[in-house]
Amino acid sequence: MKKPYELGIIVGRFQTFHLGHRSMIDRALELCRTVGVFIGSSQESGTGKNPFTYEMRKRILRRVYGNRIRIYPLPDIGVGNVAAWGDYVLDNVQARFGRTPDLFVSGKEGRRADWFDSDRGRAVAELAIPKTIDISASTLRELLEAGDFETWREYTDSRLWDLFPELREAVLAARGNTGTASI
Repeated sequence: MKKPYELGIIVGRFQTFHLGHRSMIDRALELCRTVGVFIGSSQESGTGKNPFTYEMRKRILRRVYGNRIRIYPLPDIGVGNVAAWGDYVLDNVQARFGRTPDLFVSGKEGRRADWFDSDRGRAVAELAIPKTIDISASTLRELLEAGDFETWREYTDSRLWDLFPELREAVLAARGNTGTASI
């Protein structure tokens, strides 16, 4: 079956992966022949906001999607949510895929509105997936910290449930840390 887009991309920190993320990636897979997932803040780990390493986040995505998606790191560059960030994302896509993406899939968040305002960015179609599940990665980290497996699993993919102790350990170790454990 021919899909309407050749290359779709998603950018997220995935600190940690939840069903909202899954709905975005699932939709991208429905619409795009190739899906690239860029793990933002890939250089960050060991902090309250970013407890998980890039490798752990990649492992989580692989557990859910196998090789159906292509996964890459996307370190921060400190410019914020502006067109310069969007051009940086496009540069990374170009370096990995040799082309500009056809579609950018994201959650419906206002802070992403300016990412593709440059001349290059305006050529990329954007699809904002409405939030149908009231969950955030911050809330999931709180559930991990509290040890609330029953509630946590309601918002996560069943293929990740056995990782609860490992994820919880990382969240507990990062509690209160403001300096990153990564380069």
